[in-house]
Amino acid sequence: MKKDFSRSMANSSSHLRNRPGWWSHTHLDAPLLLLLILLCAFGLFVLYSATAENSGYVMRQAIRMGIGFVAMLFVAQISPVYLERWAPWVYTLGVILLICVLLFGVGAKGAQRWLALPGIRVQPSEIIKVILPLTIAYCLAGRPLPPTFKQCCLAIFLIAIPTALIMKQPDLGTSLVIATSGVFVLLFSGIRWRIIFLALGAAAACLPLLWMFMKDYQKQRVLTFMDPESDPLGSGWNIIQSKTAIGSGGFSGKGWLEGTQSQLNFLPESHTDFIIAVLAEEQGLLGVGALIGLYLLIIARGLWMASQISDSFGRLVCGSIVLTFFVFIFVNIGMVSGILPVVGLPLPMMSYGGTSIVTLFMGFGVIMSVHTHRNVVI
Repeated sequence: MKKDFSRSMANSSSHLRNRPGWWSHTHLDAPLLLLLILLCAFGLFVLYSATAENSGYVMRQAIRMGIGFVAMLFVAQISPVYLERWAPWVYTLGVILLICVLLFGVGAKGAQRWLALPGIRVQPSEIIKVILPLTIAYCLAGRPLPPTFKQCCLAIFLIAIPTALIMKQPDLGTSLVIATSGVFVLLFSGIRWRIIFLALGAAAACLPLLWMFMKDYQKQRVLTFMDPESDPLGSGWNIIQSKTAIGSGGFSGKGWLEGTQSQLNFLPESHTDFIIAVLAEEQGLLGVGALIGLYLLIIARGLWMASQISDSFGRLVCGSIVLTFFVFIFVNIGMVSGILPVVGLPLPMMSYGGTSIVTLFMGFGVIMSVHTHRNVVI
């Protein structure tokens, strides 16, 4: 009797020792969270210089990052079961908001991309970046993988609707990235190579058609990409000044707040799309290398978390969000350095902006939710 009591007490104490701590109830991934905090701090550091020491910009950006963190914390608490269940309804709401943008949206710089709400402006196309991967994963995960041709056609149709609405705003860069986020889900689903090659051939065949529907300024961006010096004081000014800033930074840079291209206003959009040129001029190759290294650590952590998920829905969603994050980085750095056309995409967690930062945090919240709930039985 005494022996049974001792064994019971030992098992009880073992159970108490194995109880999850308070951190597990937050459903946040500590390494990924730390990397995101470091990236945000780095972004505020560079933004202060890019805005000519304007603390107001930095304060507003910090507040938006705080709102993004709260949004990430909230999304991380939602079980993947509910994320999957709500995906089609949220997708429908997102498409309705995109239609509202075309009908009642607020315009700026020749584009109509925002909805004016009391006290704030919201860009629904940014929200679609998180919604679309969830929806495509919802359509594919409930059936055997790889998907059939019919399922692929349905997924492409769902991708095409928000893509076309966003191109109509017009916002070519965001529409291409959103389409890419949906295509990544298809690629992670184990789609057959035959279908991939057919899709690539069809996309190549549609390029002339895409050119016909592009706005004049979008066509000019492509032509400027091929020959920036053809109009050095006009359409080629941005990329020429950006490449000058990057090249003048050298290995170690000119020093914080010492950049000439940015501080003397030669570099346009220095606090938004071209902010990495400010970093390259002031911190040189070392600063850019540190930023890219931080990005790579975030991507590696996200892919590792995706690899630990056993169910199809979670794995498809997490992999797609991480690779979309990579595309944002690659396209922005590519256009600023002159190897890609300028399409107006911000650099994640670095460029000044509101909705895009909150959306990025929500995407990482989805990854944390799926990863930390993977062993929870609902």
